[in-house]
Amino acid sequence: MQGIVDSLNGIVWSSALVYLCLGAGVYFSFRTRFLQIRHFKDMAKYLFGGSASDEGVSSFQAFAMSVAGRVGTGNIAGVATAIAMGGPGAIFWMWVIAFLGSGSSFVECALGQVYKEEIDGEYRGGPAYYIAVATVIAMGFFLPGVQSNSIASSVEVAFGVNPGITGAVLAALLAVIIFGGVKRISKTAEIIVPFMAGGYIIIALIILIINISEIPAMFALIFKSAFGAKQAFAGILGMAISWGVKRGIYSNEAGQGTGPQAAAAAEVTHPAIQGLVQAFAVYFDTLFVCSATAFMILSTGKYNVYNPDGGFIVENLPGAEIGPAYTQAAVDTLLPNFGSAFVAIALFFFAFSTIMAYYYIAETNIAYLFRKGSTNRHIVINLLRIFLIGSTFYGAIRTAALAWGLGDLGVGIMAWLNVIAILILGNIGIKVLKDWEEQKAMGRNIDTFTFEPKKLDIKNADYWIEVNKRKADRDSVVS
Repeated sequence: MQGIVDSLNGIVWSSALVYLCLGAGVYFSFRTRFLQIRHFKDMAKYLFGGSASDEGVSSFQAFAMSVAGRVGTGNIAGVATAIAMGGPGAIFWMWVIAFLGSGSSFVECALGQVYKEEIDGEYRGGPAYYIAVATVIAMGFFLPGVQSNSIASSVEVAFGVNPGITGAVLAALLAVIIFGGVKRISKTAEIIVPFMAGGYIIIALIILIINISEIPAMFALIFKSAFGAKQAFAGILGMAISWGVKRGIYSNEAGQGTGPQAAAAAEVTHPAIQGLVQAFAVYFDTLFVCSATAFMILSTGKYNVYNPDGGFIVENLPGAEIGPAYTQAAVDTLLPNFGSAFVAIALFFFAFSTIMAYYYIAETNIAYLFRKGSTNRHIVINLLRIFLIGSTFYGAIRTAALAWGLGDLGVGIMAWLNVIAILILGNIGIKVLKDWEEQKAMGRNIDTFTFEPKKLDIKNADYWIEVNKRKADRDSVVS
């Protein structure tokens, strides 16, 4: 099984996918005239704008669901893996893919809003039109195991709990939440996300303050290693780029096709609004949470870097496995023996909320595939719940290498399909952005924006056409 998964990953994660993701980010950054810089203020402002409705969630709840999906084990174990395999320079390339990916994320999430539908009284949307089956397989079967495996491993190291017990507890908690529906998922994410990310960043800041004298050298190491200027890492420049992009995409999910699912659930007056909020989510994930992990590891020197030819380029942690152990060792410098427990708790919240988001994304695609048959849809959704809970338990007890291999495979397949699709449909996202910018220049605000797809020659945006029709009917009655 491991050999098959590794072989498939060698094909899916070839350099072509790395260049495709980087190229798409560059393309959309230029096409949107670097909205990730120009509209940064609006991203933050819209984060707390709008409110939930009977059909949709608030912008912040959609952001929280999206961040729940992005901020997971990739932010702890994934960052450590990028450093171990690509050297400190991989962090720079994670930043690059986050900056460029913010533009891609806007486009895919705006498209999710444009083409959303109302199914069973809830907004549903995303790239289901072209990658529904791939998304259900990846989110429902391949990816949950990565998260539960990291939780189980860290809990075993910190507290000596058998992975089977951890897996059973995770499965039970997950069942309580996902059988409660989308609203319960969004409300749970709204509580967990600020708490988990805030606490993690505070610990990282404390460690940075303690090691403040190391910060200039740390940044120099990152930038020199990113371009092969640091002699020790010159031979793995390609690995730095590859692992930085690979783990960056895994973590922030820009272009992967998962963000639009949460974006489509939001109650907004214009698709661009949630597109901007979701673009900010990419920054939040990589520039804040991933950087917090990287800075803790690098400022304390608690990492190893593997030599592709065998042995180590850097070996500061003899015998340590790649993953959470690096972060645990870094936190231990703050309080001895505190690192294992802290990282285990952080991983629980990070990874558990991610599994919740995976379920929501998979359910959204099931809802699309079976949108014309309510009875069949509910049967399949319940089957999805059972299989995802089973995948979560199985992931907790299987090897880390297989769990990560399956996770990478799921991410890679989705990225291939989604990036190509948004490149084809990207012009619609650009139209949405320009329409919002024109209305903003007219002085409209978050409550008074309108979106008229017919005026923009955007077809099949049935939800928005119906919204405009209802509004016109109300206006005619009033007049």
